[in-house]
Amino acid sequence: MSHITARPGNTFQDCQALVEKLLQEAGPHIVLGIPLGIGKPNPLVNALYRRVAADSALSLTILTALSLEKPHGASELERRFIDPFVERVFGDYPDLEYVKARRAGALPQNVRVIEFFLKTGDYLENDVAQQDFICSNYTNAARDMLALGVNVLAQAVGAQGEGADMELSLSSNPDTTLDILARLPQLAAQGRRVLTVAAINRKLPFMTGEAQVAPACFDYILEDAASTHDLFAPPNMKVSLQDYAIGLYASSLVADGGTLQIGIGSLGDAIAHSLIMRQHNNSAYRTLMQDLGAAGPEQGEFTQGLYGCSEMFVNGFMHLIRHGVIKREVFADERLHSLLQQGVLQVELAADSLQRLRHAGVLGQGLDQATLDWLQRWGILAPQVRLQDGQLSAGGQALGSADAPDWQALQAWQGERLQGGVFMHGGFFIGPRDFYSSLHLLPPELKAKVSMRRISFINSLSGHESLARMQRCKARFINTTMMVSLLGAAASDSLDSGRVVSGVGGQYNFVAMADALPDARSILMLRATHARADQVWSNIVWSVGQTSIPRHLRDIVITEYGIADLRSKTDGECVRALLAVSDARFQDELLDAAKRHGKLAHDFQPPAAWRRNTPQDLAARLSRHRALLPDFPFGTDFSEDEIQIVKALKKLKASVGHPLDLLHTFVASFVEEHEHVERYLERMQMEEMDSLKQRLLRRLFVGNLS
Repeated sequence: MSHITARPGNTFQDCQALVEKLLQEAGPHIVLGIPLGIGKPNPLVNALYRRVAADSALSLTILTALSLEKPHGASELERRFIDPFVERVFGDYPDLEYVKARRAGALPQNVRVIEFFLKTGDYLENDVAQQDFICSNYTNAARDMLALGVNVLAQAVGAQGEGADMELSLSSNPDTTLDILARLPQLAAQGRRVLTVAAINRKLPFMTGEAQVAPACFDYILEDAASTHDLFAPPNMKVSLQDYAIGLYASSLVADGGTLQIGIGSLGDAIAHSLIMRQHNNSAYRTLMQDLGAAGPEQGEFTQGLYGCSEMFVNGFMHLIRHGVIKREVFADERLHSLLQQGVLQVELAADSLQRLRHAGVLGQGLDQATLDWLQRWGILAPQVRLQDGQLSAGGQALGSADAPDWQALQAWQGERLQGGVFMHGGFFIGPRDFYSSLHLLPPELKAKVSMRRISFINSLSGHESLARMQRCKARFINTTMMVSLLGAAASDSLDSGRVVSGVGGQYNFVAMADALPDARSILMLRATHARADQVWSNIVWSVGQTSIPRHLRDIVITEYGIADLRSKTDGECVRALLAVSDARFQDELLDAAKRHGKLAHDFQPPAAWRRNTPQDLAARLSRHRALLPDFPFGTDFSEDEIQIVKALKKLKASVGHPLDLLHTFVASFVEEHEHVERYLERMQMEEMDSLKQRLLRRLFVGNLS
């Protein structure tokens, strides 16, 4: 990392001034590439959006993904709850103005937003967002931005120091930016210029390693005070018993000494919590797994630990690091990994490691400068050892010549532990407030072991396959899906109609990688059913209308009712395995479909055990372990009062379509008031309600607290 002073004239203290400069340099038609998630420079994007929206002679195309927006309530009661929460948790985070306009159907004619991953479920009824969605693997995002003519690349960055001593970090989002920066010299040789902008947000955690970049990487640096603002911080959500069952099953497939990828949300938290329980309360873990009926092969403690390699570095990984589960280090050197695999070396170096290297033929009779550099790079020899004029020495002590080293004397200068190891590689991060605080407070020695990388490194083997195969041993790539067909195809991003729920992101990349690595497995998790109002549907179906993962890549599928191992299985075996983990209420319908299409023998009768796949039976099996399965295993930004209020609001929402339930709730509000009702009413700002409608809402709210 070189400390290079920003070039004269390329630092701006005002968003609007930089916008004018970009229009002057790039021209009136801006194609803006910005990262997904929290790496967007929101104040700059908003200033550019407003400038273009006000001038029809200009145009703006935004290329990005996962455009985040603070939560907002759809009803008066929801707003009374959410608005104070958002103010407390999201602070001064500025929403993106193009998001609000697109949601309202009010994007100007000269502004277009193209995304390859949408905020889940937010744009199902938004035709403009559906039409301007680009279906692409995450690894191809940089390629697609360049193909679509990006001429301005802008990103929020972390910073340390000032002026000539300033250092920059791509922080949460080296993912696509590094891949694009690597292409810029080639583009310049072709006469194409892409302007690069770093907007400093000093609240972004400063990540080191490949994420740390020189200011000279950017054409312009923005130090507007408005660019330093709170980060988008979604709170941890409740983990249900259904989620825990899925997480527990998944945890029993994770091999010690292996590699782990998980995602955000309650299922990711359930997996992380289950792995921590497996490590630190193994006896209780095994008893719980027995009661659950889980027969996963991996239920022991972690002695070697895991290496995290995940496009999303989430809060669960931070807790796995704290609890000593994520601790297996990998190194950016094939020869070193080969020696580790052979047992010649260990991370904690043996006293005779130099002798072992000699016996393995790695070290010859002599010791040249290149070999010495390699030994010192990885901490095998101390940095004090010098080779000068053909003579080896350290601390004033002669250690022989390059042709005839004194190996016995050199052994005193051997390191105690390999250096340069990393136990977590991520492409981007997002999480609750305490997650960002943890990243800020990581001591340097731990932060060096968490390396944010370009997405082409994380999500693929291309360009580094030999090393990746060594690093990603026994990989378990765990992702969520929406629906799985009885023949093993998965729909993870779109409905049968083609309407996009989210995007394929990196899921296909990881499934394909699991197929390519000899001891890896792809694990797709889904809840067996989904419900809306009074209706319940099975998420295991005969066929899916839109396929994210084709059936020829079918591997492991997990529901709350068990594990379906589909790899190397016939179609008939695949059908039976998925029926065994489906909800009992839908098994007859699925059986009929499979038999009708010739994929199941007509005389096949399901085992009686399958009929136990019900929510009631699952709750009964897990209920005595409730103390081990907290609602919020990693805490939450919701207060205890707010958790109770959320429960009341959910009950009220569920009863809206049931007049008798509403009447019962209304009556209950007069006779069964909750002991803390005044406190809850104060939190909801409902102490004084004037109109008849407001008083009725208050009564219904109180009734659902009872």
